[in-house]
Amino acid sequence: MAATVWKGYITFGLISIPVRLFAAAREEHIRFHEVHRECRRRIQTRLYCPYHKRIVARDEVAMGYETDKDKYVLVEPAELKNIESRSSKEMNILQFTKLADVDPIYYQTSYFAVPEEGGKRAYALLFRTLGATGYVGIARVVLHQRESVVVIRPYENGLTLHTIYYPSEIRAVKEYQEIEEAGLKKQEIALGEQFARALVKPFHPQEFRDEYQARVKQLIESKEKGHAIPKPGQPKHVAPVIDLMSALKKSLATASSASKPKSKRLRKTA
Repeated sequence: MAATVWKGYITFGLISIPVRLFAAAREEHIRFHEVHRECRRRIQTRLYCPYHKRIVARDEVAMGYETDKDKYVLVEPAELKNIESRSSKEMNILQFTKLADVDPIYYQTSYFAVPEEGGKRAYALLFRTLGATGYVGIARVVLHQRESVVVIRPYENGLTLHTIYYPSEIRAVKEYQEIEEAGLKKQEIALGEQFARALVKPFHPQEFRDEYQARVKQLIESKEKGHAIPKPGQPKHVAPVIDLMSALKKSLATASSASKPKSKRLRKTA
């Protein structure tokens, strides 16, 4: 049974909807442990102080914030506890906006919102309202002792929530600058757009799989059974494009050929 992440009320106006939140997605990866190569038993991590040159006990460890090189301000867990955002059972919708107005770069973690008994009609009303208008709700909620801003939107059979990053958490990278389009030819732009249209098709997530994780599983299974280790594929050599126009034309020809039904291609070559 899935664990409840949060339990409370989504509110807008005078309407309160009792809901539970469940994690909607999580990253999957094969987990490895550090083991002693000789005996294949897990090794232990010790807390070592290089200044005193000894292993320290857990109760000797404190949290420190580095203010200068090798200078730390010690902060106690109780002190952090005193300034945490107080848990709230209310998730108040502050505004509605268009989904397209929230850039995907802000999305962080996704949750399913499931209605409790007594709140299903109001839940259905909000679900239908958001679906009909194309709007999403913007709300505040305290999750894991942290105040978060969330986007509430309809997804398949119900409402989902996405916590979003604050603007200060979006990194500023000086190398990420405005691209200069000077020098691009109109024909190159037209071919680029034509190539993109040739590859347009509906997005079906089930068509994609984690190829690396599949290869890791194959490697583990082969080694466990004593079979030969799978040979790695040859990496594709990619070089900077010199003749953009020529590359676009070849790409377009390849995309157009791949998009044609097999039966038509067979008849053409027969």
